[in-house]
Amino acid sequence: MILSCDGREIDLRPTKIIAVARNYKAHAEEMNAGVPAEPSFFLKPPSALLPHEGEVVLPAASARVEYEVELAVIMKTRVKSIMPEAVRNAVLGYTVMVDVTARDIQSAAKKNGMPWTIAKGFDTFAPLGPRIVTTDSLDPSNLDIWLKVNAGVRQCGNTNQMVFGVEELISYVSHIMTLEPMDVIATGTPSGVGPMQGGDIVEAGIENIGILRFRAVREQ
Repeated sequence: MILSCDGREIDLRPTKIIAVARNYKAHAEEMNAGVPAEPSFFLKPPSALLPHEGEVVLPAASARVEYEVELAVIMKTRVKSIMPEAVRNAVLGYTVMVDVTARDIQSAAKKNGMPWTIAKGFDTFAPLGPRIVTTDSLDPSNLDIWLKVNAGVRQCGNTNQMVFGVEELISYVSHIMTLEPMDVIATGTPSGVGPMQGGDIVEAGIENIGILRFRAVREQ
């Protein structure tokens, strides 16, 4: 995937996409779940990436596919067990991601003790873009974040509502696994998640970054 970043093109090929769960209190509440005492995350495969203006395919295997807008962090350097105060120098920048979820499949997976990847890992389930904004141009701790479906607002929040901030999240994850250049960390979603239908136009925006747009299409 090619993204613009500070006037140059970046060939984004992450080794992994790390998505943080229940990092906004209101979203945890709407999912009837508690706020975790420490960051909770799952993995999405790089094959789920979808560029700006792409098409999210709603798989025939799911009757309810939902959107979740998130601030995404793009790593610049390889790090292991990094401390929070050193995170900024290891980050290339920030962009918008939508964590697409087959909610009915996820619910069944939870009941059966299965990992969430079965509901999160379909091709096109990680739209990302429209650009990367570098760390020297953006403070990620206080940004309006929103999502619209067919021009109607569905999600609206601010990154200052995150339970765990960017530095804490990346430090925590890096103590478990090595983060490689271009790896993506999606930092959680505010409340208001809901379903998409074939033909829907989804716009996901973050203040000072831009608007990620895609169309939902039903798998034939």
